[in-house]
Amino acid sequence: MKDLIEIRWHGRGGQGAKTASLLLADAAFNTGKYIQGFPEYGPERMGAPITAYNRISTSPIRVHSNVYNPDYVVVVDDTLLSAVDVTAGLKKEGAIVINTTKGIDEIKPLLKGYEGSVYTIDARKISEEALGKYFPNTPMLAAIVKVTEIMPDKDFIGDMKGSFKHKFAKKPEVIEGNMKAIEVALKEVKKVQ
Repeated sequence: MKDLIEIRWHGRGGQGAKTASLLLADAAFNTGKYIQGFPEYGPERMGAPITAYNRISTSPIRVHSNVYNPDYVVVVDDTLLSAVDVTAGLKKEGAIVINTTKGIDEIKPLLKGYEGSVYTIDARKISEEALGKYFPNTPMLAAIVKVTEIMPDKDFIGDMKGSFKHKFAKKPEVIEGNMKAIEVALKEVKKVQ
């Protein structure tokens, strides 16, 4: 991992992009990294586009602003590809991770000439099979951890198990599904360009 990684999340209200960015920050912190995880809100309503950010570093982070030139972008809802400039400022050496079933030929025209790596994952299928409902944030969280290699899969899985036990203490039945979603997503995220 390079000294500082910046990630920008694009999702819609209610899809869990903010929660995923905070979970990523917690997991990275637990591996001894310096972290930031925070959302930016427009209209606070279900379905409205939202943006969240992460900074993960091996040294203290002194900047406190939105992420304008991310190393990685996570797109939790592929309808945002045509609604928001998700590749704005995205570094060519980085990557974009998209929740979609579309092929690269359908996606590429929506990426405004972005020439870096593109990864896709079907977070809908994974979450519906593992959780019985559409919660794309858990598979997308696993996908970005895999793509960035912020931490080894084993460490990430262990950290998430502890985090979910705490978060879902009153709903233990949710833990198994979320863990399954993470394990499947770590295997199914794939590079398409």
